Amino acid sequence: MKIIADANTNINMLTDTHAAEKTNHSRQNVLIVGGGPAGLATALMLAKRGWTNITVLEKRATADYYEPDKSFNYLIDGRGQKFTDFLGITDKLIEISVPSKEFYLTEIKANGSKKTFQVPFVDPKQKTAYWIPRRAFVLLLYQEIERNWQDKITVLFNTTCVEINKIAQENAEGEQLEVVSKTQNGSVTKFEPQLLVGCDGIYSIVRNTLKEWDKSTSDRFEMKCFPSPSSKLRYKVLSLPPNFPLDNSGEEHAVCTMSYAVRSAFRDSRRTLSLGLLPIKNPDEFRSANIIRLPNHEIWKLKNSEQVYNFLEQAFPQLPIHQIVSPEEAARFASSEGGYFPPPQYCSGLHFELRHKQVNQGMGDRSSTVGVVLLGDTIHCFPPDIGQGVNSALEDVCVLNEALSKNDDDISGALPLYESLRFADVKALIRLAQIAFPWQYNQAPLRTKLWSVNTLLRFLLNRLLPQIFSPPAFFLIRNYQLSYQEILVKAQRTTQILYVLGLIMISGFLASVFRLVQI
Repeated sequence: MKIIADANTNINMLTDTHAAEKTNHSRQNVLIVGGGPAGLATALMLAKRGWTNITVLEKRATADYYEPDKSFNYLIDGRGQKFTDFLGITDKLIEISVPSKEFYLTEIKANGSKKTFQVPFVDPKQKTAYWIPRRAFVLLLYQEIERNWQDKITVLFNTTCVEINKIAQENAEGEQLEVVSKTQNGSVTKFEPQLLVGCDGIYSIVRNTLKEWDKSTSDRFEMKCFPSPSSKLRYKVLSLPPNFPLDNSGEEHAVCTMSYAVRSAFRDSRRTLSLGLLPIKNPDEFRSANIIRLPNHEIWKLKNSEQVYNFLEQAFPQLPIHQIVSPEEAARFASSEGGYFPPPQYCSGLHFELRHKQVNQGMGDRSSTVGVVLLGDTIHCFPPDIGQGVNSALEDVCVLNEALSKNDDDISGALPLYESLRFADVKALIRLAQIAFPWQYNQAPLRTKLWSVNTLLRFLLNRLLPQIFSPPAFFLIRNYQLSYQEILVKAQRTTQILYVLGLIMISGFLASVFRLVQI
């Protein structure tokens, strides 16, 4: 999209003598902060609706920029495919991804033995989901912009939003937005959007700005955090070459469409770990081995490549570590801070409005709205336990599309409707993130076993009495036709029935004991 200025706007480069920075003053219809899946999806949705002058600010250098510690794999399920179907790109998604119905896992033990099996939680009755690396999915969205929407959407890479202000509007009653962006080379541009979209993640400058503006009257834009057994786990990613050898003899090599779980020789809790690799379609792409452990694990203490090699060779004697981990990758892994799984969290404010009154000579006064709307990790963030990060973000975009449709693209009505339609699901989603699948990382073996027993019990009871008992929440989430609210209600109802049955059984047992004592 080209930068457009009105007659009162100076588009010339200005020099700040203090910072030696260049400044552009420009007006844009829509400004989206964050060029990840939520940001690009929102831009595409608005463009398809006929909106023009859409600008996306993205801090990364390119759409497919490779960040080893953020080389996540997405599982785009039926919820996410609502958006790809709307845009007409589901066929392109299928071409570059691995279907869940062909999801096989090979477990490689420390002694070198291998066992391959199909992952059992895939429900053949549900819509096929697709595994795809994050950067491949982002690139898919960006290529759709390049092919069909270049006249409406501009993505500015290497550009960060640094400041958001409310400014008094000239010759009018009210305020306007002023958004300041900065590129890596120091060039500064100011935008005055009618609609500002925050898709900039958990540390969103858009949401934090709204929190400051609104803090005297409410806490709508304050993230509310909740406990989870998986929050505060640390993670790092080890990048392995394509088709790396799976044994020291070099006879067998990794297959890109296969998932792997490589078990370590260590058994004590502070050293044991697994390398988890999810499937990808591209055979020439690097494989990401995820390492997820508690913060007191020994792997976080490795400070140089020599220590990395020593630890990995002891942990995984079944792998030729020096062949599959380059010196550069060992050094990068040692220096990387990795990351922490965040606690499940959400904010209750999904939009903000600045009303202003435009004065039009000879036409009377015409009121309009300047709005801010939030989507994706900016409003809901949680550990990756349930695979709903990208899917819930794409569903946010679909709900915003619905709200715009019901209001003829008038944001004064659409943004409040979006919040009312989406907030209850956002809240339910965070509760599901707490309870659905938090013990999968074996961070506490006893609790993991108890959780597994509970999950198996719910699964069996559902098979026996499906009208009374619902499947485990993690299974229900795969049903894209159910809202997060509906899923949570079903899971909680089953929990209540189990509590009642448990109390009846305990009461019956105590009554029997009491009768025996009397006899």
